[in-house]
Amino acid sequence: MKLKDYVWPVVGLAAVGFSAWLLYHELRGLSLDAVVDSFARISLHRWTLAAGAALLAYAALAGYDRVALMHLRKRVPWLFIALCSFTTYALSHNIGASVVSGAVVRYRAYSSQGLTAAEIGVLVALCSFTFGLGCILLGGLVLLLEPGLIHRLTDDLPDWTASVAGAVMLALVALYVVGSSIHLRPVKLGTFEIHYPRLPVALRQLLVAPLELVGAAGIIYFALPEVGNPGFLAVLGIFLASFTVALLSHAPGGLGVLEVVFLAGLPDMDPADVVAALLVFRLLYLIIPFVLSLVVVLVFERSQLARNWATRPREGPR
Repeated sequence: MKLKDYVWPVVGLAAVGFSAWLLYHELRGLSLDAVVDSFARISLHRWTLAAGAALLAYAALAGYDRVALMHLRKRVPWLFIALCSFTTYALSHNIGASVVSGAVVRYRAYSSQGLTAAEIGVLVALCSFTFGLGCILLGGLVLLLEPGLIHRLTDDLPDWTASVAGAVMLALVALYVVGSSIHLRPVKLGTFEIHYPRLPVALRQLLVAPLELVGAAGIIYFALPEVGNPGFLAVLGIFLASFTVALLSHAPGGLGVLEVVFLAGLPDMDPADVVAALLVFRLLYLIIPFVLSLVVVLVFERSQLARNWATRPREGPR
């Protein structure tokens, strides 16, 4: 193995270690019994809403791959796209280094559907870009609608900085849509060309990414109690910040990162309630999908093995 093969695992472990240290200082006065009690107080109604939000998130994630395939003008059965997307994100969210781990899963899956390595590379890149675009769009809206939210994460900036940042973020999204509508020329990198997404593709990007992020944030929002709850926009803003930091850190499952940012962003709530809500998020968005994705991988690999065995040349009698 080369040195670069060790980089992301080391970065992820370092991020987990640093987050665990910060989390220890945040929770050192919190008892395990308090977290268990908060978890037990989550009603069936709130569990149902949180589960529905998780389903919305993973349904929208399938849209990421569908939009990328639309950009590539490739036809792949919808069920295959849904299963591939579900498996990709369930594994990469838990493993960390999502771009790398997601590329491995997608290459194995989509190469069986006739896509080349270059096309799969474009698909992976466009899915990552779609996520970033959704973060910018929702982040800009949240900062414009709730500029005071910035004080939940830092006290060093005035409200107007949040409004300016939100306006700039939305302006970037608008420029992207305009560029898509006027059919900008492809960018050439040597012999490789990056084609600007067509307007129907860009508009679908602006739909599926926010839906996924709203669904994921909704899991935490519905799991939080009403007492001290700052509202969905605040929870969404904190989630966008925490999830972005978690992905950049490459910590597996954002372990420790989500907790640190949410505890800092929800100082008015009981820490036990916040931790319990994040446990619900990890269960519905990470753990259960991860277990199911392993089953999907085993079934897929078994089917590929059976197909290869059936099509291999057979030797005649000697």
